[in-house]
Amino acid sequence: MSTAQIDECRVLLLAATRRDAQVIESLLAREELSCTVCKNAIELASHVCEKAGVVLLTDEAFHDPAIQEFLAELQQQPAWSDLPSVLLSRAGRQSTITGEVMTALRNVTALDRPTPSRTLISSIKAALRARQRQYQMRAQFEDLRASEVALKQASDALQDANRRKDEFLAMLAHELRNPLAPLRNASEVLARKIVDADSLKVIKLMKRQIAQLSRLVDDLLDVSRITEGRIELRRAPIAVAAILQQGRESVEPLIREKQQMLFLQEAAEPFYVLGDHARLVQSLANVLTNASKYTDREGQISLSTRRVGAEVVIAVTDNGIGISPDLLPRLFDLFVQGERALDRSQGGLGIGLSVVKRLVEMHSGRITASSAGPHRGSTFEVSLPLIEPPTQLAEPQKTTKTSGKRILVVDDNQDAADTLAEFLSLDGHSIEVVYTARDAIARATASPPEVILLDVGLPDMSGYEVAAQLRPLLPATQIVALTGYGQSDDIRHASAVGFDAHVIKPVDFDRLAHILASYDPSLGGAN
Repeated sequence: MSTAQIDECRVLLLAATRRDAQVIESLLAREELSCTVCKNAIELASHVCEKAGVVLLTDEAFHDPAIQEFLAELQQQPAWSDLPSVLLSRAGRQSTITGEVMTALRNVTALDRPTPSRTLISSIKAALRARQRQYQMRAQFEDLRASEVALKQASDALQDANRRKDEFLAMLAHELRNPLAPLRNASEVLARKIVDADSLKVIKLMKRQIAQLSRLVDDLLDVSRITEGRIELRRAPIAVAAILQQGRESVEPLIREKQQMLFLQEAAEPFYVLGDHARLVQSLANVLTNASKYTDREGQISLSTRRVGAEVVIAVTDNGIGISPDLLPRLFDLFVQGERALDRSQGGLGIGLSVVKRLVEMHSGRITASSAGPHRGSTFEVSLPLIEPPTQLAEPQKTTKTSGKRILVVDDNQDAADTLAEFLSLDGHSIEVVYTARDAIARATASPPEVILLDVGLPDMSGYEVAAQLRPLLPATQIVALTGYGQSDDIRHASAVGFDAHVIKPVDFDRLAHILASYDPSLGGAN
């Protein structure tokens, strides 16, 4: 037995007399029990906080004024510990003083004095066995505490890894917007300039692929925003028919390219929901795109609506490759995809359906998937709470063309700035381009333009700082932020420093045309 184990099994003895102490110590030695003799209650108290197995004392000890220190130490024991005591009472176990002592000690065995040696040894060994069980409990507590520490460390490491992953996805998405912007701008310029049919086919192909890449970047951003709780919905009454129409329009190029048939089966009654129009269209378009990607050329896809209780169910059914039973439960998990050929011809990142699920749930709805198995098609159903038909629906934004404005384009990405300038010049605008914040301030103050399209991520000075300096100097100039950040906080920040509107890169030219046409300097900005 180690020294530590002997200490944990030792008897702390506070005897009535020195003679008693010698007799008991000798008796314990014959039984190979370790014993520490304490001269008084103070010394006993000092040993309680160390390793011990049992306390052996007499009722005379309670006449010692320092006995309260011993009792106080007993109260400070850890949760696993309840140090047992054996009390030798001359007054008898039924006496008042013995009752008070037993109440104070809690875990105590009372013996009458004098007591037979065999009874005393038996009581001490029983107390030590009980103490051993406490030590076993202590070991379990320590193992549990170590497990909790390890679990917390693992949890902290996982949270840190998730945070780094989210930061990386957000950074990647924003960095991808830089080359996307000039590519989209250039494709729009070419589409305006080229009339040759064969060349137009190539340009349309480019525009479709750029649009697909833009959707992937948007999915990356949405994953990051949803994870961080930064998605904010702009709710309003919406006709479900309008969601279906825009969802179909967004996926029509892909369906046309694969020569597929898309059938629409709307219920006779009109349905209305309360939600964010753009986010619901995004969700439906994502499901339709998914159906088209996993359906063979010349396949069939149906889009239908029906009422189920107080909900409208939007169903997308295809006769494509289907979903295996083992994949169905994980289909909406992040980065989960079905098996596919080595050429990865369907594309995608495995995040679109996860984004759709979160967006639908944010609308108090749900999305489900079902399939009879591989090569037997699949069905996705989006269920949303219905609302009463509104008295008035918001008018959809109409694209308005305007021309003849003097516009200053500011962007350190020269390809993006130049292609945007060329596209705007095709609409009859007079364009100047600069690539730094200092040049922007100098040019704008020397010859105030009607519009400034200002990148917020300039290297020498942020676009926010530029706007803050120019706003008081150019009260009639429309200043539009060009940025990859489009959350409500970003828009509020831009408005606070003097921007009149906010456009996400790569630029949606219809939205930009509407912003330019609807601006009234006497009324303030148009977001």
